[in-house]
Amino acid sequence: MGKRLMVVDDSPVLELEMRCLLEDSGFEIVACCQNGEEAIAQYDKVHPDVVTMDIVMPGIDGLETAQVILEDHPEANIVMVSSLVCDGSMNEADAIGAKAFVCKPFERNNLITALEKAVG
Repeated sequence: MGKRLMVVDDSPVLELEMRCLLEDSGFEIVACCQNGEEAIAQYDKVHPDVVTMDIVMPGIDGLETAQVILEDHPEANIVMVSSLVCDGSMNEADAIGAKAFVCKPFERNNLITALEKAVG
């Protein structure tokens, strides 16, 4: 069985793209959440090995969502996935405890490398 992945992004297109890119990669998408509140609620239910987290979402943004999940689950492996790279988001994600940062748009190798880095 592959590593369990929870995708947190408000774009259904990104979910489909990840499903295609991760085919035969050793990572299995077990949950998709469209906002931070849903991600926080789902984390305990699905116990993912790794989470990809968008930053800009309706409601609680991805940085705050990651912080809440990591406060409750310090062992959580979170990979931030965003097009925001120039506004200090990478530094903030690192300070919160995110394991990696993938810039949108991304390629299969970049995504898989970040996910593997996150799960060690």
